[in-house]
Amino acid sequence: MTNLRIENLTKKYGNVKALDDFSLEIKSGEFMVLLGPSGCGKTTAVRCIAGLISPTNGQIYIGDQLVNDLPPKDRDVAMVFQNYALYPHMSVYDNIAFPLKMRKKSRRHIEEKISYVADLLGMKDLLNRKPKELSGGQMQRVALGRALVREPKVFLMDEPLSNLDARLRMYMRTEIKKLQKKIGITTLYITHDQIEAMSMADKIAVMNGGLLQQVGIPQQVYNQPANTFVAGFIGSPSMNFLECRLIGDSSAIHLESDNISFKLPYSTTRTPPKTLPKNVTIGMRPKDVVLLENENPTDIKMKGQITFTEMLGDDSIVEVKIGSNLIKVANANSNFDLSVGQDVMFGIPYSKVHFFETESGNRFYYNT
Repeated sequence: MTNLRIENLTKKYGNVKALDDFSLEIKSGEFMVLLGPSGCGKTTAVRCIAGLISPTNGQIYIGDQLVNDLPPKDRDVAMVFQNYALYPHMSVYDNIAFPLKMRKKSRRHIEEKISYVADLLGMKDLLNRKPKELSGGQMQRVALGRALVREPKVFLMDEPLSNLDARLRMYMRTEIKKLQKKIGITTLYITHDQIEAMSMADKIAVMNGGLLQQVGIPQQVYNQPANTFVAGFIGSPSMNFLECRLIGDSSAIHLESDNISFKLPYSTTRTPPKTLPKNVTIGMRPKDVVLLENENPTDIKMKGQITFTEMLGDDSIVEVKIGSNLIKVANANSNFDLSVGQDVMFGIPYSKVHFFETESGNRFYYNT
C-alpha cells in the first residue's frame, strides 16, 4: 500500500502552462478521480506521474521516494489508456503476460499471476482469443489485467471507459470500483465525465485551465462547490446562475437582477453584512427549483415563461425565461401545464441557494 504525493507540479509548453503549481495527495488505497474538461491538464498530470513526460517544476513522490528522475519502468506504476493499447497479433494470455516476460519472470510465476487475474476479472474463457475477437468491454478487462498482473504500487487510468457505449460504461465503472476496493491499489482515475467521477471516487479533484479548483469527497464537491466553475461542471443538468446586485439594510439582504427583487434575512448567512460583496451570483440546482401553485410555500419566488420542455417519462426538464436569464427546472411535475409560452411561478428554499462573488467566482458564504 503506497501513497502518491504531487507537489507544486508545473508543465510548460513554450508560453503555455498545461499545469500550474499543481499539488495533490492520494492516500494509500484511495480512489482519486481527476475531473475536468478536455485540455484542462489532467492527462498531462498523469503522464508526468508515469514518467512519460518531464515536468518543468515540482516533485512527484511515490511512497517516500522522489521519482522525478526515475524512468517509467522503475516507478512501479501501471497505466490503462483510453485506447487499451493491446498488441493485435498476441493472444489475451500473451498480452497480459507481456510485462512479466519483460521482467524475465519464470513461466510458473507468469501462469499463476495470469490465472489469478483472469479469475479476478472473469475472463478465463478469453485467454486464447486475439483482441480483434473481443468486445469493447472484454478489451477493457484485458487492459486492466495486463496492468494488475504487475502488482503495481499505483494504478493510473486515463479515460478508460470513453470508448464504450453508455450501458457498458455504467456496468464497467461499477466493476472497476469493486475491483479497486478488493485489491486496494492506490488509484488515480482521469475523466471528463462528472457522473463517472461522482459514482466512483473516494475523492474528486476538479481541474480547469491547468489549475486545481477543488478537492473533496463527492458530496462536498456537489453540495459546497468552491467556485462557479465547479458548481457549473458538477451536476446534470448544470447549475443555474443569476447575477445580482446586493443591497443590505438593517433587517435583510436585498438581491436585484433584471426587474427581479427578493430578500434574504441575515440569519441565512454566516458572513457579517459589512463584508458581503456588492455583486453576487446565486446558483440554483435545477432539481432544487420547483414549480409552484398558489398554496406552495417557498422562500424565494420568481415568475417566468416556459421556453422549452423536455419530457422524461414521469418527470420533465423545463426551461423558464426570467428577464434575460434562462432557468432550468428538473423533475418538473407533469400535472402542471408545461406548454411553451405558459407563464409559471417557481421558487427555491434559502437553504438550497449557493452564493458566489461575481468578480472572482468564489463561494463566499454558506447557507445555514
